Amino acid sequence: MMQRRLTAILSADVAGYTGLMEVDEAGTLERLKVNRDRIFDPLVAAQGGRVVKLMGDGNVASIFLDRARTSAFYAVGMILSEV
Repeated sequence: MMQRRLTAILSADVAGYTGLMEVDEAGTLERLKVNRDRIFDPLVAAQGGRVVKLMGDGNVASIFLDRARTSAFYAVGMILSEV
């Protein structure tokens, strides 16, 4: 018997990435890595999700969805919008 689960796909990228790279390439790449390691990846993992793909300044993650995890997506968006 096949079990169905609702999965949310989260796609995120850095606003203004090209401009940041033009001003400080090394610093931008370092901040991007730190933010992924400290914020994005742990939040996704804490919700039982996984990062599917990294591409430059973008990420794609999948998370099996339930009510509690819906609030996690909101939290990710709010935290990352302030970084």
